[in-house]
Amino acid sequence: MPAVPLAEITRFLDGYLDTRRVPDYRNALNGLQVEGIEVVSRFAVAVDARESVIEAVRDWADLLIVHHGLFWSGLQPLTGPAFRRVKALIESGTALYSAHLPLDGHPEVGNAAILARKLGLKDLLPFGEYEGFHVGCRGSVAGVRLSDFAARLSKVLNREATVLPGGPDPVSMVAIATGGGASRLAEAAAVEADVLVTGEAQHHHAIDAAELGVTILLGGHYETETWGVRKIAELLTGRFGIEGRFVDIPSGL
Repeated sequence: MPAVPLAEITRFLDGYLDTRRVPDYRNALNGLQVEGIEVVSRFAVAVDARESVIEAVRDWADLLIVHHGLFWSGLQPLTGPAFRRVKALIESGTALYSAHLPLDGHPEVGNAAILARKLGLKDLLPFGEYEGFHVGCRGSVAGVRLSDFAARLSKVLNREATVLPGGPDPVSMVAIATGGGASRLAEAAAVEADVLVTGEAQHHHAIDAAELGVTILLGGHYETETWGVRKIAELLTGRFGIEGRFVDIPSGL
């Protein structure tokens, strides 16, 4: 079985995802979050660094790559679930690598770009500006009925999409900001998007959609953000020849 130094893999990911340059939320801490054994033979990818994911891979993977890492709440005691997650990683020697916004907006392996291609969007452009970078994308469709486009999204995600109506029908321009991207609604209206595809929304977003003239399609925070880590698994296996596995534990949201 091939084995690759952990440092070589993290160096490649840091460069490919541009984790040093792409800005993120204060506690995202992109890159290697927990060191593990020095050589990687098998790795796993997942959306969340939750306890059940770590337990599922601790006896198999030398490296776990996630979209949502460990430290969202900032400085906190290592007690309860926070302690159990770190303890399981250290005891098993499993390294943990996280990539949040760098994996949302990446033009090749980003959650938004992959979802856009699967939905058949054309002429993709960046969307969702964050501190000079973009976390999503937008593109065109050829006058598709809203009900048909919602059905297309449901099929791609294997989950029934929720429709918060507001925009025109048929649909010509679609913006995508995965996960909690409903906050991008005003920006979607500014670029004259008919639809904003995202994961989840708050109550006021339904009202804002109607008043701004943009339909929101909700596909689930988790379901809209599996794409990047899955593609990273394919990329690492192709480049280094090591075995990767996607751990699918949905959050229900």
